[in-house]
Amino acid sequence: MTKLDGKVALITGAAKGLGAGIAEVYARYGAKLCLLDTDPLVETVAEDLHTRYGTQTIAAVESVTDKERVRETAKLAYDSLGSLDIACCNAGICRLAPFESFPEEELDASININIKGVWNTCQSVIPYMLKEGKGSIVIASSVTGDIVADAGEAAYALTKAALVGLTRCLAVEYAPRNIRVNCSQLGYARTPMVERMAKESNPDNPEQAIDAIAANVPLGRLAMPQEVGELFAFLGSDESSYITGERIVIDGGATLPETNSMGV
Repeated sequence: MTKLDGKVALITGAAKGLGAGIAEVYARYGAKLCLLDTDPLVETVAEDLHTRYGTQTIAAVESVTDKERVRETAKLAYDSLGSLDIACCNAGICRLAPFESFPEEELDASININIKGVWNTCQSVIPYMLKEGKGSIVIASSVTGDIVADAGEAAYALTKAALVGLTRCLAVEYAPRNIRVNCSQLGYARTPMVERMAKESNPDNPEQAIDAIAANVPLGRLAMPQEVGELFAFLGSDESSYITGERIVIDGGATLPETNSMGV
């Protein structure tokens, strides 16, 4: 037996990066999976995990901004896989631009995916968790916005900070009904999104931007998606049964130093 045997997890943004890493760890721990993403690659990810780990998988090519589609997929997962125990709200975007000229359409996209997408996912899965009398929701927030910030990331900071408030409110509201809600606060991981941001920040040498991030992390590197998946697996499992409403930082110690120039 492993920590997620018999549990059914819905994971958004699962085609690549963090979502694919989370899905792999969940499959390794025995969970049945319902994977969502706008990228058709999510179907390949689901097939690969089924082949490698023997887990039951469902893939849905859709956006978390489409509430009706997400509701239909949650119902499909519940009916086909037998329950709906965990939701990993991972889908998100990050757009970079100076605040004074930040495009309105990019702000709307950030709010619709990063905030409303999580809202839609939670509203879609909670009815099934209430029916089962238990559940765990893990929301992907960030250190950005709630703890630290970088120039040009106003929309990302705004939306990720909002998820902390949503996490805490839902945790209080559903604790009496045995549904736990927690959020991860990730620093930087080696993902396609971070690689795109590095290219935007330093078009001539994006690896230099990646190296600069790692230089400011006490552990000396970016996270791997599977390491983030381990945190999501813990929070989704019964091992964390007395933890709810928490913000768990996973950043290699990046937010610990007060300065980069003082001290021994």
